[in-house]
Amino acid sequence: MSGRKSSFYWAMCLLGRRRRQAMFALYAFCRVVDDIADEGELSPAERLALLAGWRAELSALYDGKPSHPIAQALAGPVAEFSLDQSDLLAIIDGMAMDAEGLMRRPSTECLDLYCDRVAAAVGRLSMRVFGLEGAEMTALASHLGSALQRTNILRDLAEDGARGRLYLPDSLLAAAGIAGDDPQQVLSHPRLPQVCAALAAEARRDFAASWRIMDKRRCRILRTVGLMAAVYACQLDRLEAAGWKAVSRLSLFNKLRLTIRWMVHPTPWNKVG
Repeated sequence: MSGRKSSFYWAMCLLGRRRRQAMFALYAFCRVVDDIADEGELSPAERLALLAGWRAELSALYDGKPSHPIAQALAGPVAEFSLDQSDLLAIIDGMAMDAEGLMRRPSTECLDLYCDRVAAAVGRLSMRVFGLEGAEMTALASHLGSALQRTNILRDLAEDGARGRLYLPDSLLAAAGIAGDDPQQVLSHPRLPQVCAALAAEARRDFAASWRIMDKRRCRILRTVGLMAAVYACQLDRLEAAGWKAVSRLSLFNKLRLTIRWMVHPTPWNKVG
C-alpha cells in the first residue's frame, strides 16, 4: 500500500477538520481491504471472497444503503467530495492482485497497474477531498503514487518476501542477471543492490515529476501532499545509505521537524534541513 499510519497521520495534521475526517475514513477503508489481502491464515479464495464482499458494500454505499461502519463513515465524504466509485473499486482490485499471488516478479506493466490501483487511485480520491481537480492533479496522483509504492517495495523487501511476494519487476531482475522468482533466493543474490538502485531511480524520477507539478500549482492544501512525499523520499535516501537493508521509521522528532518546517516553508524534500 501507498502509506503507513504514522506518515499518513502527520500529513493529515495539516488539513482542516472536514477534509481530515474524510481522509481518515478513506484511510480506514484502505486499511481494512489491505488487511484482508495480507491475512496469512486465510486461503486465497477466502481473501478474494472477503474482497468481493467489499465490492458489494461499495455498491450499497453508492445506492445510499451502507451497512459496514467504515462504509457508513465514507458516505459523507462520497457525497460531499464526489468520490469516484471506480477509484475505490480499483483499490480492491489491487488488493486482489496480492490475494491471487500475482505480485511475484511481475512484468513492468503489471507493477505499474498495481501501483495505479493501490496508490494512484488513493491519490485521485485524495485530490477530490482536497478540492484539486484537472489533468495536472491526476498526473500528480499518478507520479506520486508510483514513487511512494516503489519506495514501499524497497522498504518492505524482507517482510514481503516472508509472505511469498516479490514486487521487484522482471525487467530489472533480468537486466541484473537474476533468475527465478523465489523471494529468498532473489533477496540473497549478490546483484540485488543493482536492482534496488534501478527501482529507486524510477521512484526518484516520479518524485521529481511530482515536485515540478506542486511547484507550478502552489497552494496551501498541497503542503499535505508535499509532506507525505518528503517523509517517503527521506526514507528512500536512508534505505540507499543502508545498502537497501531495512531501516527504522523516521523518529517522532524528525517527523515533527518535517511537519513544522513544511508548515512554515514548503520546499522539495532535499531542501528541508
